[in-house]
Amino acid sequence: MTATTAANEPSAAPGGHPQRWLILGVICLAQLTVLLDNTVLGVAIPSLTSELHASTADIQWMINAYSLVQSGLLLTAGNAADRYGRKKLLAAGLALFGLGSLAAGLAGSTAQLIAARAGMGVGGALLMTTTLAVVMQIFDDSERVKAIALWATVSSLGFAAGPLIGGAILNHFWWGMIFLINIPVALVGLVAVVKLVPESKNPQGERPDLVGALLSTVGMTAAVYAIITGPEHGWASAEVLVPAAVGVAVLAAFARWELRVPHPMLDMHFFRDQRFVGAVAGAILVMFGMGGSLFLLTQHLQFVLGYEPLEAGLRMAPLALTVVVLNLSGVGPRIVVKLGTAPTVAVGMTLVAAGLASIALIGGGTHSSYWGMLLGLVLMGVGLAVANPAMANAIMSAIPPEKAGVGAGVNGTLAEFGNGLGVAVLGAVLNARFAALVTVTATSLPAALAAAGSDAERVRVSDAFASGLQTSQLVGAVAVLVGGLLAAVLLARAERAEKAAGKGAGKTAAPNPAAAA
Repeated sequence: MTATTAANEPSAAPGGHPQRWLILGVICLAQLTVLLDNTVLGVAIPSLTSELHASTADIQWMINAYSLVQSGLLLTAGNAADRYGRKKLLAAGLALFGLGSLAAGLAGSTAQLIAARAGMGVGGALLMTTTLAVVMQIFDDSERVKAIALWATVSSLGFAAGPLIGGAILNHFWWGMIFLINIPVALVGLVAVVKLVPESKNPQGERPDLVGALLSTVGMTAAVYAIITGPEHGWASAEVLVPAAVGVAVLAAFARWELRVPHPMLDMHFFRDQRFVGAVAGAILVMFGMGGSLFLLTQHLQFVLGYEPLEAGLRMAPLALTVVVLNLSGVGPRIVVKLGTAPTVAVGMTLVAAGLASIALIGGGTHSSYWGMLLGLVLMGVGLAVANPAMANAIMSAIPPEKAGVGAGVNGTLAEFGNGLGVAVLGAVLNARFAALVTVTATSLPAALAAAGSDAERVRVSDAFASGLQTSQLVGAVAVLVGGLLAAVLLARAERAEKAAGKGAGKTAAPNPAAAA
């Protein structure tokens, strides 16, 4: 590292930055706001269907526009922050997120809201990749682990607590307030970043891979579009097959580009490491199950069981509380140390799958008890708290230390992509099952109920919707269970290969780590 670069990469002073805990509080607040917007929209679905006349596909795109844009830009945003300045990119992310929230809160149509959510995704990507980098910068070694633990806890809380906070807001205000409330947070965060956060950058860092970001975003969007529109147009129709083919082709072009470009957004050679592949599979599928489940559960609680938004949010709270309590107590890391990475991932993913199955089989019908749903939420929370630390550790350990920022970006990208894919796939299963059971031309459950000609027909429509929800949850449970076991097998094989390589190293010359990967 040159003198110039070293000057731009200040290490934390003994004890860290003098205002480090205040900065951490601001960063966590901004992080919480970004993550809440992954799930807060779920409780607003009834309001959006009635006031904006949004169809189920519209709702899915309101959710996916945010997560897909964010996941497509996370890696490039991290590289840009390293090169041009983490403080600058953090401030830009807050500004863009605030402007996107303003546009979303004032949207007068579904198209405007989808576009605003995409804009919020750009700001969210800048925030997600820079907050952890700033935490690493302002804390010294003695406090960094504690700071990162708090940051991670807020991340888990943000994802799981969206329905509760959204319900509390909607209990007193119209749906636009779930976005407008982000604006004062963004303003406070922007001022605090400008005043408090020190700048750091590496001018000789890797250049942003803009082509890779474009290809990954277009490819994922096309693929998810095909999944969302499948039940409506038919899986063999041109409306589905064309975007599906475009998605596959563009994602293949993305992989080819990443193999050839000097500074790739994602080094495809990482996939030679079975630890990385196993952790990637687990990370995508655990968020697939959780994201899709939250999307379905908020509809079940409000549409089928008739709860108000706040009541629905309170009934979702046990998931968030379980994750936070177990994260703060450090249960996940301790289990990893005791059992090892592969068994921990298997146990955690099995618990998540069991939670989804419990919700479907015990708490998913029109006359089911909430206790089955509560059991499922708690099981999912325990599984997430156990599996997530193990998978994050596996991803980071499979990537060279000098590319730790890329590893963090990969982890965030997988979470966002898995969430968006879960909403798309499980939502498509719901729509297909619903359409198979009742013949309706309406594009949402409220519209179908309004079009029903009798009480018996309305009951039949509600039962069909509940059956679709149950089928979707079971599909999610099977995907999470199979994916978890596959991830555990790959991780176990990688661990055995490492041990064998370690024993061989004692008898022969030290092997090349890159070749072992």
